[in-house]
Amino acid sequence: DNADNLPTSDGTLYPVSRTPFVPHGEKDRRERCRSIFQMQVAGLKKRLEVTRCKPVVGVSGGLDSTLALLVSAEAVRQLGLPASETVGITMPCFGTTGRTFRNSVKLMEALGLTTETIRIADAVNTHFSDIGQDPEKHDIAYENSQARERTQVLMDIANQSGGLVIGTGDLSELALGWATYNGDHMSMYAVNCSVPKTLVRYIVQYEAGSSAPALREVLLDILDTPVSPELLPADENGQIAQKTEDTVGSYILHDFFLYYTLRYGMSPEEVNELCKEAVRQSDEYNFSDSEIDKWQKVFYTRFFRQQFKRNCMPDGVKVGTVSVSPRGDLRLPSEIEFEDFL
Repeated sequence: DNADNLPTSDGTLYPVSRTPFVPHGEKDRRERCRSIFQMQVAGLKKRLEVTRCKPVVGVSGGLDSTLALLVSAEAVRQLGLPASETVGITMPCFGTTGRTFRNSVKLMEALGLTTETIRIADAVNTHFSDIGQDPEKHDIAYENSQARERTQVLMDIANQSGGLVIGTGDLSELALGWATYNGDHMSMYAVNCSVPKTLVRYIVQYEAGSSAPALREVLLDILDTPVSPELLPADENGQIAQKTEDTVGSYILHDFFLYYTLRYGMSPEEVNELCKEAVRQSDEYNFSDSEIDKWQKVFYTRFFRQQFKRNCMPDGVKVGTVSVSPRGDLRLPSEIEFEDFL
């Protein structure tokens, strides 16, 4: 957490961090990334020691699964085991683009892991037939069937290989409920569950800086890829059509709302005022007041309505002062409404 985030007692404002989870200075940021990565590794390493399992990771070519895979590979290395003990599985389907598929394979190969590609389109289409789903109807069932099929594949391969499915979802996604229930929502140990999206990017960037050339190249391309669940078909040019932030809003804003709501217990009005002040002080971010109002409403609506997903989330390592774990930091009934919070 940063030290310069709060109003003074007389109501005047210090400079307000636009990204409160991310330190401003490069030296502090690098140290934060190094520290959190090692905490993630230590947590997973201990779980692997206790369970005597190997990590099994679904690899999409996106930032979150990349970080989970890097953590898994490092935990295995620190345990003195061969790199091949980490199992990486990429599962292309209807929305997977050539870029993310190639990056997922390159990433696993650069790390020297056990690598599998399992194409799930036929299995999902069979499921569509079983439940009477029109494959041309791109609704929530169309999207979530893919996520649940991927989780089933991961769980069953983990059973076959004596493995532990490593969850990839981050803190920001958990706060918004941006996960398929019993799909990517579920794992056997979640290494990113208390790392916000704005910080995930910097940790991957930090790891890229100390990586061998082949690994660095693929990490940099992953960092340059739009954030997407890739559950809807690509556009006519084969590019990602479904961009997460078009639907839920900027993670810069959502992490800001999350931090001040949970870390300091601020009211929505206080958070709104502070966010607008942070944007006014910023040369980098240009959100209008109406955009802040719109996405703040989305944040609180999703945050409370999706509590039922967090109340049965997997174990995971805690790396900071903000967490949504139901086993310690955030104890809310699943039926809570936004009005109750007010």
